[in-house]
Amino acid sequence: MSESSKPEAGTTGPDTTGPDTTGPDTTGPDTTGPDAPGGRADAATEAFVAHRNLLFTVAYEMLGSAADAEDVLQETWLRWTGVELGAVRDQRAYLVRITTRQALGRLRTLRRRKESYVGPWLPEPLLTSPDVAEDVALADSVSMAMLLVLETLAPTERAVFVLREVFDLGYDEIAEAVGKSQAAVRQIVHRARAHVAARRPRGAVSAAETRSALEAFRRAVETGDLQRLFDILAPDVVFLGDGGGVAQAALVPIRGVDEVAPLAAGLRRFGAAGSLEATQVNGYPALIFRLDGEIDTVIAVHLEDGLIAGLYAVRNPEKLSRMERETLLRR
Repeated sequence: MSESSKPEAGTTGPDTTGPDTTGPDTTGPDTTGPDAPGGRADAATEAFVAHRNLLFTVAYEMLGSAADAEDVLQETWLRWTGVELGAVRDQRAYLVRITTRQALGRLRTLRRRKESYVGPWLPEPLLTSPDVAEDVALADSVSMAMLLVLETLAPTERAVFVLREVFDLGYDEIAEAVGKSQAAVRQIVHRARAHVAARRPRGAVSAAETRSALEAFRRAVETGDLQRLFDILAPDVVFLGDGGGVAQAALVPIRGVDEVAPLAAGLRRFGAAGSLEATQVNGYPALIFRLDGEIDTVIAVHLEDGLIAGLYAVRNPEKLSRMERETLLRR
């Protein structure tokens, strides 16, 4: 995991974390031109900063972890500083290629780490800005439900699917990024599309529908209306809780409305110390549960036929740091 002192790529607000460790110090005298002192460094910095939010989004969609995506950006920067910029025709494509390769290596490491993870693993939630929700394709691709589907793909399949379906890269660019032939990439895309189509949530769900379902869920929890919870949860609803062995959470998925409804109603036991508030997570409406004013749990859902079919609760405190300020995501 990244140290808390590292600056966060893709976030808004002033940087109070100290010097930027993912790029050179640009606070010195201004230099211009490739032959001027520091001119090449300035050009490299400008290109990296211009595409930084995009690169973070690529890494996050491949990893489901903002902390690891930050590490990938640092590794990308270090390699970018060694590139002869004059020989690069398309800086965006070149940076995406470096990021993809670094993320692939990190993804394989993460898979081994998840084998020993305590309880269900959920993606790290991101507090996102309204413009993410406005880009429907982007919001869908970073939703909790979709990121969990992407977890079922092999690393190369995930990289190829994300680059093609989300970022619309050409087959030639993807082939360069993953070290495969274009013919192989086309086959991988076809296979990954079928895999995702068979597992992704059925039907398109608008932000307004999600917001309405969450508001009904919040009211039912706050009033202790168990029958209302039975009415808004799908009969085969699945609850996943991620405490990471640090915070208390169910160690296995909980299935069925008869089990999940009483569990959700239990939030009321915290009384005035606990509160549910609406927010925007990974491009969709979500809820934050605060305990004594501090973020305790982030709750996201996915709907099917108007009912909550998936309920995702992230409690691992190591995954809640990106909920303090908005993260900018870009395609």
